[in-house]
Amino acid sequence: MKLQIINGPNLNLLGTREKNIYGDKDFIEHFKDLQSNFKNIDLHYFQSNIEGELINKIQEVGFEFDGIILNAAAYTHTSVGIGDAIRSITSPVIEVHISNTYSREEFRHKSFLSAHVKGVIVGFGLKSYDLAISSFID
Repeated sequence: MKLQIINGPNLNLLGTREKNIYGDKDFIEHFKDLQSNFKNIDLHYFQSNIEGELINKIQEVGFEFDGIILNAAAYTHTSVGIGDAIRSITSPVIEVHISNTYSREEFRHKSFLSAHVKGVIVGFGLKSYDLAISSFID
């Protein structure tokens, strides 16, 4: 099984950014843990702060990979384009969020992606990615 993890803006700062919300572990460290914990899964990782690059990656892998795990971060709440990209591909997408977006500012309660994804995992910290991978296995 081949899965692509795609992280959006500011997630490159995990481990140093707002530790009270996102924790103190950077994502590269967590990605290595994911590779170790899911040895039979061919995991790939991409991060960008640029909306168009996220769309390009979704389109690039969205017809070949078995699934995409997407944390579009702030673009979740603003990007019709990313939602359209998800709707346009054949690979299933799981939307993940590290924090519980529903316990935060009201603008974070709206997702332009959720209507187009297989499922949404919200609020389990970095464990959200583990849960998303497990959902593809099950």
